[in-house]
Amino acid sequence: MLTESELKWREKRLAKIQKWTENCPWEDFIDDECIINLIQEKQGPDKQEVLDIIAKAKENALTGALLLPEDVAVLVNVQDPELWEAIFETANWIKNKVYGNRIVLFSPLYISSPCVNNCAYCGFRNTNTQVKTKTLSMNELEEEIKVLTGMGQKRLIVVYGEHPASDSEFMAKTIEKIYSIKNGKGEIRRVNVNAAPLFVEEYKTVQAVGIGTYQVFQETYHHPTYHKVHPSNTLKGNYKWRQFALHRALEAGIDDVAIGALFGLYDWRFELLGLLYHAMSLEKEFGVGSHTISYPRLEYAVNTPLTAKSPYLVSDDDFKKLVAIIRLMCPYTGSILTAREKPDLRMELIRKGGVSQMDAGTRIAVGGYAEMAKEHIPDKQQFLIQDTRSLDEFIYDLCQQDYLPSFCTACYREGRTGDNFMPLAKHATVKNFCIGNGVLTFKEYLLDYASPKVKEIGEKKIIPNYLKWLDQHVPLAANRVRELLTKEEMGQRDQHL
Repeated sequence: MLTESELKWREKRLAKIQKWTENCPWEDFIDDECIINLIQEKQGPDKQEVLDIIAKAKENALTGALLLPEDVAVLVNVQDPELWEAIFETANWIKNKVYGNRIVLFSPLYISSPCVNNCAYCGFRNTNTQVKTKTLSMNELEEEIKVLTGMGQKRLIVVYGEHPASDSEFMAKTIEKIYSIKNGKGEIRRVNVNAAPLFVEEYKTVQAVGIGTYQVFQETYHHPTYHKVHPSNTLKGNYKWRQFALHRALEAGIDDVAIGALFGLYDWRFELLGLLYHAMSLEKEFGVGSHTISYPRLEYAVNTPLTAKSPYLVSDDDFKKLVAIIRLMCPYTGSILTAREKPDLRMELIRKGGVSQMDAGTRIAVGGYAEMAKEHIPDKQQFLIQDTRSLDEFIYDLCQQDYLPSFCTACYREGRTGDNFMPLAKHATVKNFCIGNGVLTFKEYLLDYASPKVKEIGEKKIIPNYLKWLDQHVPLAANRVRELLTKEEMGQRDQHL
């Protein structure tokens, strides 16, 4: 339960949020009735219509155009297994066309879990007395970072609860601390953020310390469901405030923003269209779409019945479909598949869903990396994860399937973000950077952190294969990558195109 001071902070902030909402400069882009009717109208689509949309999605991969809502409504109604195989094949083709056959790796880091909200699906809701909340001290944060960099990680997404103790100033201080920590040759080079919606001036505070992407999930785009699972007297209870969180972030000068929905709260088909309308609104208002899209499913959380009893829980079969559709409808965006899912399903969805980013070596308890041997600490976690493989094990499995593991942060470090990044992704040329930089960061991992079996498969198979790809497609880059690989072998690090 909340203390008196926490309640006062929440009420003061809630009043400020309400005032902003009354003067919101943007119109709600979600029309519930329109989306529901569209899905119903497109039932039983003609085979040729589906094939035409698939062909259109392939063309869009070279232009960055989004599918239309009508197109997505057709795809969510496909029943023919053969057509689904065509959709899966296209998702993989588009991902490889835009980004190449590489998987970007990162780890989530929960820094604080106290929260003034009371969301029905969240283990960290303030009325859940069976989960222990915690905020890392700076010393504890350093310990977590040393574990993460000690395993070879270079990219993080940091997670904060919505609470007075984890405001924008605290976020900025912790991110500065993360960047300052060196662990031998290890360091974190890109910090993405998953946190509450902020005001423009607060976003500027966070942006000033050099973040990557700012991520806010709407959770559900369906207005009645949103209000049902987010009590009205909480900060998260204001739909419009959250809906335009990333508009304000872009307004504040943050280059890259990321959207997502929590699948299982409402009909997955509706949520897919909600994500599309969100991406369309960002494109319309700022000319920069979502840098990534995430699609977590409800997972078990201690003392949180909705996670198991929701009537809208998504089956594995439907989950594969929605992941693939996301790749077809937003060809340029990064597609993030998290450790909420089982290892076998994650590997299958790289191929069938066009996934481009995944977390690995994941622990989501606050302070969980310091207790790495414990795969789960249920009373300290927001939910339970299903993929607890170590980073090295995860990388080995990727290599066995011929994927290139990448820790690349080069675009962020070279200013290829926001409207400088989008043309590269939208015209399917960014992979010319992605493959070369992926090779360079993977080589770092092989030199500094890899187990013998990963080192062997990496040096004998993966690096040569992708150098050959560079020779065939971007020979000038191939020559430069070989020069930089030699520098890495001589002890230099952070080499990139």
